[in-house]
Amino acid sequence: MLWEKIAADKRARIEASIPQEWRIKTKPTEDSVMNFPKTSGIMSAEELAITESSATDLVALMAAGKLTSVAVTTAFCKRAALAHQLLNCSLEFFPEMALARAKELDEYLQKNGKPIGPLHGLPISLKDQCRIKGLETSMGYVSWIGKYDKENSVLVDMLLKAGAVFYVKTSVPQSLMVCETVNNIIGRTVNPRNKNWSCGGSSGGEGAMVGFRGGIIGVGTDIGGSIRVPSAFNFLYGLRPSHGRLPYGKMANSMEGQETVHSVCGPLTHSIKDMRLFVTSVLAEEPWKYDSKVIPMPWRQAEAEVIKTKLGSGGLTLGFYICDGNVLPHPPILRGVETVVSTMKKAGHTVVEWTPYKHDYAVNLINGIYAGDGGTDIFNTLKESGEPAIPNFKNLINPSLPKVDMNELWDAQLKKWAFQSEYLEQFRLAEEKLGKEIDAIIAPITPTAAIRHNQFKYYGYASAINLLDFTSVVVPVTFADKSVDKKQEGYKPLNDLDKIVQEEYDPEAYHGAPVAVQIIGKRLTEERIMAIAEEIGRLLGNEITP
Repeated sequence: MLWEKIAADKRARIEASIPQEWRIKTKPTEDSVMNFPKTSGIMSAEELAITESSATDLVALMAAGKLTSVAVTTAFCKRAALAHQLLNCSLEFFPEMALARAKELDEYLQKNGKPIGPLHGLPISLKDQCRIKGLETSMGYVSWIGKYDKENSVLVDMLLKAGAVFYVKTSVPQSLMVCETVNNIIGRTVNPRNKNWSCGGSSGGEGAMVGFRGGIIGVGTDIGGSIRVPSAFNFLYGLRPSHGRLPYGKMANSMEGQETVHSVCGPLTHSIKDMRLFVTSVLAEEPWKYDSKVIPMPWRQAEAEVIKTKLGSGGLTLGFYICDGNVLPHPPILRGVETVVSTMKKAGHTVVEWTPYKHDYAVNLINGIYAGDGGTDIFNTLKESGEPAIPNFKNLINPSLPKVDMNELWDAQLKKWAFQSEYLEQFRLAEEKLGKEIDAIIAPITPTAAIRHNQFKYYGYASAINLLDFTSVVVPVTFADKSVDKKQEGYKPLNDLDKIVQEEYDPEAYHGAPVAVQIIGKRLTEERIMAIAEEIGRLLGNEITP
């Protein structure tokens, strides 16, 4: 069968999974669809209130028997159905399976008088790398359509044990190696705030779904910004934990067996409170007993308390940078970083300039690792169906690039280790000079606010952190404003790529686009960095739940 027919059949099956009564009769013509659920007539006032609540509040209400999982799951299934019809963000939608699970959980609570776990009854959306037994994981590849999973991913099992309900698996770009979301199965996923902007990638379906509140906690993955970029572009919080903190076992992936830079999984949420709920719930299931790569490290509340103590006495010590030396961010991002810096200084914290150490070297090194197999894995998968490659990854994964041999691979791994160690030395030198510990670094996550389609060109703000395997949490800051964020006249670009990125900026086109920063800590500092991100969000007025 031709790949186009296989893809068309898959699209038809996704569409058929949406009940008639949840289907949109007339699609809105406005660029933003954020208010559509309220005017759709499809969702009740109670369902709107449920989907605009926080995960933390919902699990408490369900545990107390004040809300049923069936009611909560129905609300999110409806809003997810609207999300897919408006944003094109789902690869699997299975409301019947979700409602059957919710009913079981409600019955368990009624019978036992207590919840099954900390996520009891809570719907969680999954990126289409997570395997659920009996469902497909196409991951944006036509040749993977029709292959049904025989077992769950480890993270899926952990979340089920904690009481979660699954109802949707969201879209990804073909290959995963793109910070936008487009594939040959369903096409492009768009941003709920403006259909002319990207939702980010590769966890872009999650970004769009959670941003639209068709999901409340979404599971993404990140090898070069794939949790953080969609979080930034959809005004969400996102966690890129260090490798080994959360279980990745039995997930689908491109370039499986590539061990030089690990992809990691983590949540996209509306608040740090909900992020903490997710991470503590997964760690409470002791994932290191199921996935050998997970470090036996339970949630360390004492680490979070270190930050709380500093907040109560003397404040934090933070570094910041506005440019990595490769590409200068657009004016809205520069203002976003400056907003966080000035807010923290005003609150009495010490904020000092950080000089990005050899980020140009890091970006070149990691790009070589991504392309190490000369594109063989990805292009062989495309050949199986005959589908064409999307043009978006041609600069990163190119079949004309030479394959790395084993000695070159070992050399790349040594270079990575040396760079990581040198970066730690930069921390030590800076801390000796200051006479105190640097708690985190404030930095851009992308050079642009939520970007126009097909314009994402530079991954370095995200990927350098992947090479270091540092913990990073995205914090939403503000929105681009054409009256303030004027184009810089007479700017001399740092290089050709910088020139291309600067030329893309148009204050009118980007007006209202989400602006975010990332808060970076050393390896395995999730508890501390989440606590710092929460305080930054609180001071900005963004650490809220409606």
